[in-house]
Amino acid sequence: MRFKRDITYKKILSLFRNQNGSPFFNAKGLAIGVFSGCFPFFGFQTLIGVFFAKIAKGNIVLAAIGTWISNPFTYVPLYYFNYKVGSLFLNSSSNNIIEKSLVINDLWKQGRIFSLKLLLGSSCVGLLLALICGCIVFFFYKVKIKK
Repeated sequence: MRFKRDITYKKILSLFRNQNGSPFFNAKGLAIGVFSGCFPFFGFQTLIGVFFAKIAKGNIVLAAIGTWISNPFTYVPLYYFNYKVGSLFLNSSSNNIIEKSLVINDLWKQGRIFSLKLLLGSSCVGLLLALICGCIVFFFYKVKIKK
């Protein structure tokens, strides 16, 4: 119980602020984490982010923190937005997710289309957010080093 009281926003921010390494190393880790956090792989986003940060030689701690972009408060709006972006790229209506009269084969087809839209949208949104967050973190650590 004491552990829960010891975790505060100030400690999380200090964990973020006190990372060692070059600005590029830290920005790469956070960007990979944000990208991984945009995908609907509940429970595996942190593992995926840490794995790819290790491969890309980025900051593992910041990759884990970056996956927190998706949390119980942002799941629905983030994935709905990702789905809409995917629908936009596939030039199809996003309103007709599932029609009323479906045969089993049509249901599988609709599921594949829905998944494709969601994953394509997650990729596009993830790339954009990773680029934005990576640049912000890069400049944050660049300024921190100059001080």
